[in-house]
Amino acid sequence: WLDNAASFVPIAPYLSGVELVAPDLPGHGASAHLPPAADYTLIAAARAALAAADALGWARFTLLGHSMGAAVATLIAAAAPERIVRLALIEGLGGLVEEAGGTARRLREAFASQGEAAGSRRRRFPDIATAVRARLQAGGLDEASARLIVERGLAPAPDGDGLAWRSDPRLTRVTAMRMTEAQMHDVIAAIECAVYVVHAEPAFRFFPAEVRDARVACLRDVRVTGIEGGHHLHMEQPAAVAAVLADFLVVDDAVAP
Repeated sequence: WLDNAASFVPIAPYLSGVELVAPDLPGHGASAHLPPAADYTLIAAARAALAAADALGWARFTLLGHSMGAAVATLIAAAAPERIVRLALIEGLGGLVEEAGGTARRLREAFASQGEAAGSRRRRFPDIATAVRARLQAGGLDEASARLIVERGLAPAPDGDGLAWRSDPRLTRVTAMRMTEAQMHDVIAAIECAVYVVHAEPAFRFFPAEVRDARVACLRDVRVTGIEGGHHLHMEQPAAVAAVLADFLVVDDAVAP
């Protein structure tokens, strides 16, 4: 969430046999913001990704996603199984969920946050270096990785006062609705293609081992590999992640399971 397509720059050279297209999801990076009345949801992102595949003329393709992108890819594979050859997921399988008893509370919080996000002023930075330091303070990235994300994520502020994030401030709103874990299991169980899940060791707090294992158990054809590192494995250790996924990603569409 709030990353952009630059997160795949480090791993791209290690996937030489793959035609890799890394789009910014709506509201992220260089992609346009959604209209004022539209909400940013995983389902909306999944539709946008399918529209991108349509624009590329891809009837069938393999999905590679990290974190939120892995959640979006999970939904696509479940909703349009006839189009997905294989599914490779880094630090994710499905999305964040809500307890059934928390639905009304979350809905109220989402409505309350709507005006706050709309009226918020984007944080300004005098230069790239200052923004990189700020991203490093948030944690989870080394300096080189942070710079990649920041350089793609910033643009001159509309009023000329320094640099500002290009991402839509509405992305920080509370998500109005989430599935329960049981619903997420139902979605994952509908995936028909082969799946490869690569996760960090130790486990990231938003993708704990017990949740991961229960979701993996819903899949009919799955491989799982843990790699020592942080949540942005594909940026920190691109060679190691690519070594695990390269053969899985390079597959003849005609014979793919």
